[in-house]
Amino acid sequence: MKSLSRLWPRVLFSFGLLLITGAAVLRLDTSRSDTAVSTPTAAPVAAREAKQLSYKVVGSYPHDPRAFLQGLLWADNGFYESTGLNGQSSLRRVEFPSGKVLLSRKLPDNIFGEGLVLFDNRLTQITWQNNVALVYDKDTFQPLGQWRYDGEGWGITSDGKSLIMSDGSDTLTFRDPQSFAPLRQIKVTLNGRPLDRLNELEWIDGKVWANVWQTDLIVQIDPQSGAVVSYLDMTGLLPASMRAGADVLNGIAYDAKEKRIFVGGKDWPKLFEISLITNVHE
Repeated sequence: MKSLSRLWPRVLFSFGLLLITGAAVLRLDTSRSDTAVSTPTAAPVAAREAKQLSYKVVGSYPHDPRAFLQGLLWADNGFYESTGLNGQSSLRRVEFPSGKVLLSRKLPDNIFGEGLVLFDNRLTQITWQNNVALVYDKDTFQPLGQWRYDGEGWGITSDGKSLIMSDGSDTLTFRDPQSFAPLRQIKVTLNGRPLDRLNELEWIDGKVWANVWQTDLIVQIDPQSGAVVSYLDMTGLLPASMRAGADVLNGIAYDAKEKRIFVGGKDWPKLFEISLITNVHE
């Protein structure tokens, strides 16, 4: 279960071989939207080796350590968050940089919240095994409707045209933002091998960024081929002094205007702002 990640064996990756030892008018309805994907052709497996990127931490900000962070996005000069666990799942508006929760909506106890995306002033919050995506007004959190889908929901983002969703497998599904119907799928590969456990997603500068669940990795995926072109190893991002009660790395948000990247984790007391290092002397 995603809520019991501390009990799972650690997943270690060798990036040479990927060795795993031991993850208009809104028309909403309740009919299932997962009909056959049109043109269901998978992109060919790309074998080029992924490049490890370097980063530095340029800021850290308070965060609710009881928030089992599932979805994170930046908008309106702050964060919107989806938190998980049955009986604890919520939708939140969080002030930056204080971390204060400005608005919150609790989900029903039987709903396990997952990824979150903003499109056309609407927030769509997917769920783990409830097979439903919940749609809200961004400003009030008032429900606007829901979509049905097959399979699990893990992460979701948007490239500005489609919604992009992960389900824990090596597949990313591109969906119509007006109907949630699947449009196409890509198979994600790392150095030519399938990469699954793709979790929280974020669209950054033409690439899909994804947490790899139960690891300290964030991968950058080509949205056409599905190949991981680069990755970040975030080991040690959360200091040992803050690890008590903390769960795994999860949560990526991008401030496109200021080109700022934020990352966090489940039950982490801090969110971190990172900057990619492009100069080897930096």
